[in-house]
Amino acid sequence: MKKFLIGFIFLFLSCATTGPGGKKSLILIPTSTEVEIGRKVSSEVESNEKLLNNQKVQNYVNDVGQKIVKVCDRRDIKYTFKVIDKAEVNAFACPGGFIYIYTGLIKILDNEAQLASVLAHEVGHVVARHSVKHLQTVYGYSILIDVLLGDKMSDVARQMIDAAAFLILQGYGRDNEFEADNYGILYTKKANYNPKGMIQLFEKFKDMEDNPPSVFETLIASHPPTKDRINNGNKQIEKIGGTNLPYYTGKFTEIKALLK
Repeated sequence: MKKFLIGFIFLFLSCATTGPGGKKSLILIPTSTEVEIGRKVSSEVESNEKLLNNQKVQNYVNDVGQKIVKVCDRRDIKYTFKVIDKAEVNAFACPGGFIYIYTGLIKILDNEAQLASVLAHEVGHVVARHSVKHLQTVYGYSILIDVLLGDKMSDVARQMIDAAAFLILQGYGRDNEFEADNYGILYTKKANYNPKGMIQLFEKFKDMEDNPPSVFETLIASHPPTKDRINNGNKQIEKIGGTNLPYYTGKFTEIKALLK
């Protein structure tokens, strides 16, 4: 019976969407478990970091993020976008759709398309289930099957929460970052933003690499070389087009001024 149930679970969970064009991957962690892990990681983030005390900025960033969500390939979860009040130039996604961006990153941006590209990149990580795939690799299928069958759930779940938090700090790896870039470029275009906003963002990173301040070191240490991301991004934009779309500067400039 257990073998039959395991086989059924593999068959059912293999249908999880992880990208555009109907891309699917074998996902063994149920969405409900992923969201619960993300919720607990998010709680830890918010207990250690200071959220920006400006609801107008928070609402604006969340609204831009929700525009990306509407066109992404995974909408079976609720996404949240929050701003952390810190000079660090960074953004990250927790499992289950909990996404954060630092004021330090917003301050170096010039338009809404660039902000959308950041948020779309993070949504790309969630769509591709990069954190979930990493947890599956770390814990192995046999342990995850035990989780699905209800065995040792609490112990394994706590371990996965710690592993997910560590992954956020260490980065997802070169291939995952490129994939999130590609998804992000597509989603910004679908949301009616000029996908060149992503390239503009990378060019800013490239300028900062030559003499990186400490607030930028975390990001460049956990991502592929920026020149490679620029080359990859331009190739993706050549495939999908969209360079005639707007960047939207007016509202963004108004919101950015509130951070000074």
